[in-house]
Amino acid sequence: MAIDKDTLQNLLKTAFPEALITITDLAGDGDHYGLEIADKAFAGKSRVQQHQLVYQALGGKMGGDLHALAIKTRAI
Repeated sequence: MAIDKDTLQNLLKTAFPEALITITDLAGDGDHYGLEIADKAFAGKSRVQQHQLVYQALGGKMGGDLHALAIKTRAI
């Protein structure tokens, strides 16, 4: 079962309401996305910690409904 782009956007906006988010469907299958997200929550955190925050926001969808996510994070 794939996750649609709107659902992905909503999950991220719930966790990061002020974030600048760009989502790209990399394969056209709703299962492989590219994500660029900028938020103040990432300030002072390592890249690993930033990605962990994103995974937490997805609430367990990674590896299940969402197979692959190429993440680029930055603080604003």
